[in-house]
Amino acid sequence: MDEVEVVVAHSERATLRVGDMFLKVDGDQARIDAEVEAMALAPVPTPKILWHKPHVLAIAALPGATLGRLGGPSTGSPTAWAAAGAAIRKLHDAPLPPRPGQAGRNIVALTAELDAECEQLVTSNVLPANLVTRNRQVAEAALRPWPPAFTHGDLQIAHIFVDDNDEVTGIIDWSEAGQGDALHDLATFTLGHEQHLTDVITGYGTDVDVDLDVIHAWWSLRSLLVIRWLSEHGFDPFAPGCEVDVLKSRM
Repeated sequence: MDEVEVVVAHSERATLRVGDMFLKVDGDQARIDAEVEAMALAPVPTPKILWHKPHVLAIAALPGATLGRLGGPSTGSPTAWAAAGAAIRKLHDAPLPPRPGQAGRNIVALTAELDAECEQLVTSNVLPANLVTRNRQVAEAALRPWPPAFTHGDLQIAHIFVDDNDEVTGIIDWSEAGQGDALHDLATFTLGHEQHLTDVITGYGTDVDVDLDVIHAWWSLRSLLVIRWLSEHGFDPFAPGCEVDVLKSRM
């Protein structure tokens, strides 16, 4: 009999694995609806949807493996990282989906959220003021108008799978997908693994301008926004190689 593996669980959602099937349980039905819609529109490999009912989405496991994890060693050849970059570019070049995504939040609202979060990080003694101030300065470069692209919105390193032939077999977790900033996806994928950014950009293509300052800014911005949430939901952003170390690398 297959055992039930809890992949991730917190108050908002949980993901369970039973054999070759993943069950995603989400308190927000809109996120499941957005994920199903995005997977249908995305021009890249995605998991097979087995079924979905209110608050539950069942998908098949993907072949291959990820290129590492945040806070852990990276794996895969430069060719595999470039293949991931090419898949990301294919997504960004696709026709725009109908809804805005996580990577396409209103700049004014995002700036206000960032400033409020920075204040909380300092006043709650979560991080030193100089670390927060420096990274808030770096993050400023991301707060600019961008041409909309079809973005994944939460393209963590654990969300792209590659096989032994260095080919992308699928991309998972599409609940934050929609119109957004393409550089947000590139930054999220390389967060904590910036040594592979050149490989990813090689696969993405040099025919477009990839502003490295903006990618660095998204590394800082994303880390600043999620540290308290992660700590409150059972994750450790202070672990080696994770979000706090990302912020320290900008000092």
